Amino acid sequence: MIQYGTNPIAWANDDDQSLGAHIPTEQILGEASEIGFDGIENGHRWPDDKEELKQLLGNHGLKFVSGWYSLNLLAQSVEDEKKAIQPHLDKLKHNGCKVCIACETSNTIQAADVDISTSPVLSETGMKVFGAKMEELAEFCAGQGIDLVYHHHMGTVVETPDEIDAFMAATGPATKLLFDAGHCYFGSKGEDPALILEKYIDRVRHFHAKNVRPGVMKDIRNTGKSFMDGVRAGVFTVPGDEEGGIDFTPLLKILKDAGYAGWIVIEAEQDPVARNPFHYQSLGLKTLKTAAQEVDLT
Repeated sequence: MIQYGTNPIAWANDDDQSLGAHIPTEQILGEASEIGFDGIENGHRWPDDKEELKQLLGNHGLKFVSGWYSLNLLAQSVEDEKKAIQPHLDKLKHNGCKVCIACETSNTIQAADVDISTSPVLSETGMKVFGAKMEELAEFCAGQGIDLVYHHHMGTVVETPDEIDAFMAATGPATKLLFDAGHCYFGSKGEDPALILEKYIDRVRHFHAKNVRPGVMKDIRNTGKSFMDGVRAGVFTVPGDEEGGIDFTPLLKILKDAGYAGWIVIEAEQDPVARNPFHYQSLGLKTLKTAAQEVDLT
C-alpha cells in the first residue's frame, strides 16, 4: 500500500537553518496533517528521544517515515559505523520505520560555499571498497528488520548516473536505493530520471518526489555556484509546478509495474518566504495522487 509523506525541510531547512527559522514547529506539523500527508520525515526540529518523537508526530496524526543518517564510512571502520548508527536504528524501529535513509557525508560539499562541480569523486577501486563496506553495514541493518536505502545526492560521491551505476554494481543485494527524482535530474544535468529508476527499480525501497527548475539548475552549474545557492534560489520544487522539468506520471508507472509498496515522499526544499510551503506541498500531493490514480498505483 502506497503512503504519502513530506519532509519538514519545505518549511525549515536543515542545512541553512535560517530558512524557515520563523515558522513554528506546530505550524509545520499542523499543515502537513491538514494537507493530508500520512507521515513526515526527520528534521532538526524533532526530538531525538524515540518516544517523544512518536508522541509529537502522533498528536498530529502523522507517522514517522524515516530520517536522514550521515554516514562516515570513508573515514572510519564498518564496526565503528555500526556502533554509531545503532541509536538511530533503535529510533526507527521504535517508530515502526522500515527503511534507514543513509548517505556518505565525510567529504560532502552539499552545505559548503563551493562550486557544485567540485563534488568529491571516488576512483574505481575506491568505489568498490566503499561499496563493500556499505553492503556490510546494510546487512547489519537488515538483520534488525530495516532496509538501508542509499540516497544518491548532489555534492557527494554518488551523484551522477555513472556514479549511481558504479555504486549499485559495488553493492547488493542488501543495499537498497532511495530514488530521488530531483537529485537524479540535477546530477545528470537534465536527463530523464525514468532511465535510472527503471534500471534499478528492483532495489528501490524509498522514493523522493523532488522536482527541479531547469533554468535555475543551469544557472547554478554555469556560474560556479554552490548546492545551497541553488536551494536558496529555488532549484527544487514539487510535482505539478509548471516551472519544474520532471514528469512524475512515467515514474509512478514504473513503481506500479514493479509492485512498489513503500513511501512516496515530497522532499522539496525552497525558501518558505518566497514560496509558501502549504501551497506548494498541497500542489505536490494533489499532483502525485492524480498521477497515481491514472496509472492505478494504490
